[in-house]
Amino acid sequence: MRFALVLTTVIVTILGVSLKGCDSKVVQFIFGDSLSDNGNNNRLPRSLAKANLPWYGIDFGNGLPNGRFTNGRTVADIIGDKMGLPRPPPFLDPSLTENIILENGVNYASGGGGILNETGTYFIQRFALDKQIELFQGTQQLIRKKIGLNAAQKFFQESRYVVALGSNDFINNYLMPVYSDSWKYNDESFIDYLTKTLQGHLQLLHSLGARQLMVLGLGPMGCIPLQRVANKLALSFNRATSQMLEKLSGKLANASYRFGDAYDIVNDVISNPYKYGFSNSDSPCCSFGRIRPALTCVPASTLCQDRTKYVFWDEYHPTDSANQIVAKELIKKFGFKPVNGSDAPSSAPAIAPAIAPVIAPSPQG
Repeated sequence: MRFALVLTTVIVTILGVSLKGCDSKVVQFIFGDSLSDNGNNNRLPRSLAKANLPWYGIDFGNGLPNGRFTNGRTVADIIGDKMGLPRPPPFLDPSLTENIILENGVNYASGGGGILNETGTYFIQRFALDKQIELFQGTQQLIRKKIGLNAAQKFFQESRYVVALGSNDFINNYLMPVYSDSWKYNDESFIDYLTKTLQGHLQLLHSLGARQLMVLGLGPMGCIPLQRVANKLALSFNRATSQMLEKLSGKLANASYRFGDAYDIVNDVISNPYKYGFSNSDSPCCSFGRIRPALTCVPASTLCQDRTKYVFWDEYHPTDSANQIVAKELIKKFGFKPVNGSDAPSSAPAIAPAIAPVIAPSPQG
């Protein structure tokens, strides 16, 4: 049992400066895939990668689907809560304004998105990293118009950036024969192509103001047999990315680029679930009987009796409980501190109970 734990498949956390000129304020700009998507794909009308059906979100807020591909919080949610950060709305939230951006940031993450533009094309609609950065550039234009060029430049140059992405480039591209990348490259050349593409994106972020940047590596990938093949690829990608970042950090002006490897903690949770309080790490909590893989969670799915005891929510995505463990480890590794002396509680899951009947009730029930 393996899953791709890529924070936020890309998470970009931006530390902004208060426009009032006194106190510093932190907001988040999250760039990623389904591990951090909080509603963008649900608003893409033709996307086939959505978390808009029960029982996604059952342990978050009112228990209704909210766009997160899990039962509760993402790793980005938990880290942000611990730091006292506001949860950023999805980019496609129709209520998004410049003031909301300045107060809460933006989440650009999109299920199925990858480092490469060709990744995940069979989902029809999704934001690749290139598109997410393009949207971020549009956000910068809005902020410049709102507060002026100098204030906006200061805002972005004094920010912190965290980037995490890459699992879809393997499981929804290179390892799928329908994609030309699967036969154009071998393992070594594909990782080189992927790493160089990521480097180009990081250099673009630097030109947009990113100076303190953290890249989070891949964890073991997958919950079905195909993805078990990908673990060596994940390790190779992590090594190549770590080396690339070390070199890049030395070349770019005033850049401090760091690499965070979550592979070991994820692998340990999967290999030794009882050590972390889990009873199951090889099947999803939300499943479709004995049919494997049941790639998504649907109203007709069967839920496990205790969601806190399962590592996986569906075939690919961890539960809230597993996300808590990974977030705690990343907070420890990066030394994240509460913002302005605050330490906001992680509020979800707070409404829905941890124990569910074996067969999920209907939404009306």
